[in-house]
Formats: sequence, structure tokens, C-alpha cells
Amino acid sequence: MDEQKTKNDKAAAKRRLLWYRENIMHGVFFVCALVSIAAVVLICLFLFANGIPAIAEIGVFDFLLGEKWAPTNEPASYGILPMILGSIYITGGAILIGVPIGILAAIFLAKYCPKRLYKVVKPAVELLAGIPSIVYGFFGLLVIVPMIRNTFKVSGASILAATIVLGIMILPTIIGLAESAIRAVPESYYEGALALGATHERSIFRVVLPAAKSGVMAAVVLGIGRAIGEAMAVCMVAGNQTWMPQGILKGVRTLTTNIVLEMGYAADLHREALIATGVVLFVFILIINLLFSVLKKKSMSNSVEKKPGMFRRLFAKAKSSRKEDSKA
Repeated sequence: MDEQKTKNDKAAAKRRLLWYRENIMHGVFFVCALVSIAAVVLICLFLFANGIPAIAEIGVFDFLLGEKWAPTNEPASYGILPMILGSIYITGGAILIGVPIGILAAIFLAKYCPKRLYKVVKPAVELLAGIPSIVYGFFGLLVIVPMIRNTFKVSGASILAATIVLGIMILPTIIGLAESAIRAVPESYYEGALALGATHERSIFRVVLPAAKSGVMAAVVLGIGRAIGEAMAVCMVAGNQTWMPQGILKGVRTLTTNIVLEMGYAADLHREALIATGVVLFVFILIINLLFSVLKKKSMSNSVEKKPGMFRRLFAKAKSSRKEDSKA
């Protein structure tokens, strides 16, 4: 009896210890989640508390639609429309370059790349993600800018140079996340498409890739966020002129580079206007995330249950061919 009681006491002690450990870890995880939320809330409070009064003092339309940025003039001008358009043009160009290349590269790594070559290409892509943005800026300044200068006989520091640099910078983000999304699709999707008569390419592009649409879209959104938020590399190759964009071969300034270049000596309303520029950038990122959520919900509503996909079309085709063979 004593031995049994001792064993029961030890088992109860172990259960209590496990319960304490689980509750402690639960508290640790809860605190970490709260820290993350608190960080976001504090950033938002700082931006809006310092930026909104500046926008109100300058005027919403004068700030967002003003075409002249001259904070040191008398009277000062705080129009950021040239920087907004510069950010949109450069980010759009980076998307045109980086998204198709990144998605196709992810498909190659996930479905086409031989194992020996994969061991070389995959670390190279991961190395791209670890390169500091200042190194990308040096590469653009010493390679891409002179190439544009010699080819088109212009200064070289331009929207085109910044677009190429950012297109390269967002590649590892898009490739890594898109490849993971494609590999997460069950192999039965691919095998089922092959069994129904689809070719290797058709199975990948009409079945596997649509099934990985959510993850691929997330990769694109994160790539856009990386592009629109980049400052140092763009600062080195974009030219940094504060006028309205005048062409793809002309210089321009973005929202992020405007903050980087002038925050060091800004004061009073000038400093608050730069913080307000950060508010506009924050709203841009928020709009991109909301658009992604809307597109994701729309793609989920157009799922296989509501809209016939390739599996249904292939199955219907195979079924009709079997009926024709039975009649014959």
C-alpha cells in the first residue's frame, strides 16, 4: 500500500509540474503576442500623433496634391505628390520585373530543377535575401547606372535604374514564399491531373499553381511591401530630384528616400511633415494588405465547389470519351 501511495504521489507531482509548465509557457506566448501588438499600436500612435497635426496645418490637399517640396523656402512648400508618384512608378516597375521572374523561378525550383542544381540555386537565392540593401545600392550605382548612362546618353540615375535594383531585391522574397506555397500543394493534385491526361506543364500551371494561389499572392504582397519600403538602395540610384516624374530615364525621389535624406536636419514643421510622409507610406502598405485580403476572399469564393476547375473539366472530358467508346 505504501509503495502504491508513493507511486500515486509521484504521478500527481508530475502532473502538477506539467500543468505549471504548460501554464507558464502559455503566459510566455501570451506576453509575446501582446508585445507584438503593443509594438504595432505604439508605432501607429507615434506616426498619427505627430503626422496628422502637420497634415492639418499644411492642408490635406496642399500636402497630398502639392507639386512642390521646398521646406527651406519662404514661404515653405510641403507638397509630396512627386514623391508619391515616384514611389508608385518605381514599385510598379519592380513588380513588372520581379513578380514574373520570381514566380517562374519558384516553379522551376519546385517542379523542374534537378536535385544537384537545386543544391546550388537555392543557397544562391537565400544569399540574395541576406545581402544588405546598401550593397544592392552600390551594385546599381557602379553597374546599372553607368550601363543606362552609356546606352541612352543620360545621367543614368533614374526611375529605370531604381526599378531594376528593386526588381532584383524582391526576387528572394517572392521566390522563397512562392516555392513553399507550391510545394505545400498535395502531390495528389499533380498526379490526378496526369492521370486524367494532362501534360506535365498543364498539370503545374492549371492545377498546382492555382491551388497555391493564396501563398503566391502573399509572396507578391510581401515583395511589394519590400519594394515600396526600401530607402537606401533607391536613394543611391534614383537621382532624388523633387520634381514631378518626367520619364523613365529621369531622376525622381520616393517617400522613403525623402525621409532618409532630410530627417537628419529637419526641425519643427519640416520634421513633422516628414513624419506625415511616413503616415502616407503606412496607409499605402495598409491599402495593399486590404486589397490582398479582398482578393484572397474572392479567390476562395471561386473555389472548386462553385466554379469547375481543371479537374472537373478533365473528368468531364474523360467521362464523355468513355461514353463514346461504350456506344461504339
